[in-house]
Amino acid sequence: MAVEWLHKWLKVRPALAGDEGEALFVSKRRQRLSARSVQERLDGWGNKQALNAHVHPHKLRHSFATHMLESSGDLRAVQELLGHEDVATTQIYTHVLNRGGLAVRSPLD
Repeated sequence: MAVEWLHKWLKVRPALAGDEGEALFVSKRRQRLSARSVQERLDGWGNKQALNAHVHPHKLRHSFATHMLESSGDLRAVQELLGHEDVATTQIYTHVLNRGGLAVRSPLD
């Protein structure tokens, strides 16, 4: 579903992006969204949904990694997708999953 919406966005984006050719998402003023703007938007959406946790970009990254490990169990692939140089950094996510009884293959085992 996310891929479908991304394709739809990419079709209309050129008319909205102005000179920000490389920016995936732009503001109403046709400028690249700043990191702070993304943080504020995520936090606002989290508040609108009455979530009990602060929503921020790193939480999305953490969720992505956790779901990738849940579905594949491939620590090396997730390490590459996250851009971690050391697999031990990625291995933090296995502790969260292993508490829930899910087996994740570690290349260090």
